[in-house]
Amino acid sequence: MTRTVLRSKLHRATVTQADPDYEGSITIDTDLLKVADIAVYERVLVANITNGSRFETYAIEGPAGSGTIGLNGAAARLGRAGDLVIIMAFGNVTDAEAASVRPRVVLLGPGNRITEVREG
Repeated sequence: MTRTVLRSKLHRATVTQADPDYEGSITIDTDLLKVADIAVYERVLVANITNGSRFETYAIEGPAGSGTIGLNGAAARLGRAGDLVIIMAFGNVTDAEAASVRPRVVLLGPGNRITEVREG
């Protein structure tokens, strides 16, 4: 048996743009993707702290160092610039591996700058 567990998350990211005419996904600053160990095109769950909406989409690269968090396509209807969100990535592990999983938590502050990185 396998379990789906939290691998990493960007916590309290601020949405910087919303574009309903884009074909879909969430744009994330490339530097933030690397620190959070989220791959380009990886499926992510987004929880909007501001309005309570939750949705799944996939990550695409935004300009490095820009702090970009952009909701695209249908996701743009579930949030707007200024909203706070949590972006979570999951992985499948065996029961034996599940006990040792320690997610990477990347805490963000103003401008989507990293304030702290926690392992587990």
